[in-house]
Amino acid sequence: MANAFVAAFEILSFGAIIVLIVLGLGIIASMMGIFNFAQGEFVLLGAYITYLAYAKGLPIWAGMVAAPFVVGALGFVLEALIIRRFYAAPIVAMLGTYALGLIIREAVRGLIGGFYLTVPEPIGGSIDIGTMHISAWRFTIIVITLLVMAACYLLLSRTSFGLRMRATLENPSLARASGISTPLMYGATFAFGSALAGLAGALIVPVFSLYADLGIRFLIQGFVAVMVGGIGSFIGPVAGAGVIGTLSAALPWVMAPVVADVLVFVLAIAFIKFRPQGLIAGKGV
Repeated sequence: MANAFVAAFEILSFGAIIVLIVLGLGIIASMMGIFNFAQGEFVLLGAYITYLAYAKGLPIWAGMVAAPFVVGALGFVLEALIIRRFYAAPIVAMLGTYALGLIIREAVRGLIGGFYLTVPEPIGGSIDIGTMHISAWRFTIIVITLLVMAACYLLLSRTSFGLRMRATLENPSLARASGISTPLMYGATFAFGSALAGLAGALIVPVFSLYADLGIRFLIQGFVAVMVGGIGSFIGPVAGAGVIGTLSAALPWVMAPVVADVLVFVLAIAFIKFRPQGLIAGKGV
């Protein structure tokens, strides 16, 4: 019973990490019609900023708070200077984000080399439930993920910013005619999605350490989660993240991790083949 509880907790905590990453990726894909293949590197940047703050003697929380703002600002600048020029050709735009991600990854590799750098957990120790012990920091990640999900939902469904964002998603031409600055909305959307990736990187670096290829693993899982969940809504990518995160964390308990990864992708491909619109199709929150 104790082992089952710990396994369920590990599955839930890993799923929370995937949800954080997919939130930003899904918002950008649904809103802008492109997949941001630099999203994994934005996760890497969030992790690096947190490590840099720690290495400079600042509180780890300072780096974690700064990471989403710095990464979001970088995303806003990159969207305005580069990505915006290629919206008419989505494939070229996606290739552009891939190139940006490659540049970011190799820049971080040049800064840290081939090392695995560790950052201590801001909240150490464990939470004891009877004879069971669960990581206090992983529990914190779950709580933060739930709060971020609620905040994102309220932002998109209950604010004027969310209304303008959804209007631009539904009908860009009509949004422009209504006085909405669609370029500004695209920039803000890309920055928002990038900031969520930066936050994810800041939260997971104490768990997975910092290394140059940190973002690649999560980008692939995030991409698959968005496709499984469906593009065009807030709920779709989150549902896909729940499915992929659960499978990715649960299957290694019963089979070799490499076999588990392959099986997750095979199941995802089979699902997309028979339901290409994803779990939850359609536009809206």
